Amino acid sequence: MKDSYKDLTYNELFTKQEELKKKYFDLRFNMVIGHVDNPLEKRNLRRRLARLNTLIHEYNLGVRK
Repeated sequence: MKDSYKDLTYNELFTKQEELKKKYFDLRFNMVIGHVDNPLEKRNLRRRLARLNTLIHEYNLGVRK
């Protein structure tokens, strides 16, 4: 799972980031309500978002083409 983002283009990374942000928001909302099956999913989503943000930042810096 970690390395699957490295092959994506900048636009695909941005789209994936928006999808994960929405999933993360929905999960946080459900945690408040109390309807979460896997509470570790919050940590996993947060880390996946951080990986995507890192790759997007590398594109912005010019490190990644």
